[in-house]
Amino acid sequence: MIVALVRKISNILEFADLDMAESVQMQGCRLCGSRLYRADYDRKPRGGPASVLDRWTRRASLCCERDGCRKRHTPPSVRFLGRKVYLGIYVVLVAAMMHGPNARRVGQLHAVLGIDQRTLRRWREWWLRNFVQSRFWRSERSRFLPVLDEGVMPFGLVEAFDADGHAGLFRLLKFLSPITTNSCTGVAAM
Repeated sequence: MIVALVRKISNILEFADLDMAESVQMQGCRLCGSRLYRADYDRKPRGGPASVLDRWTRRASLCCERDGCRKRHTPPSVRFLGRKVYLGIYVVLVAAMMHGPNARRVGQLHAVLGIDQRTLRRWREWWLRNFVQSRFWRSERSRFLPVLDEGVMPFGLVEAFDADGHAGLFRLLKFLSPITTNSCTGVAAM
């Protein structure tokens, strides 16, 4: 299910990341105002079909041209959730599938997706502790009415964005994109 979804929206996510990179590049260096040049870096993403993973081996990044500054600016991303190895779509949807986790459900997700059970538990823990305590979430949670139950994250976000469809999933990943970097937006990255 998730693999097919990634395959279907991979081009949209790729173009969205390129668009965000161009937007950051056009703004110039936030410290000195100089031009920014592409300085992408390698990624070895996990999760998803090989046809997508083979294309997504680079993360957009920019570097200031001025000697003495050379500040790196990493744009937000809808493909990568911060420094996490797995694709962002996996970290969101698989963690949402763990809503009300029990040993059987974790075992099933491990068996179907091949993701280590410790990784699945870490994702769940991250959503329930780090995410809900983040500055990003504290500033954005008031956008949701009714109030989202933080004890069922990210399931509540998936429902709020109607993310079982392509458009809703894209909106959710776009909403989360500020947490994928701290070099451009001033929010804590994952």
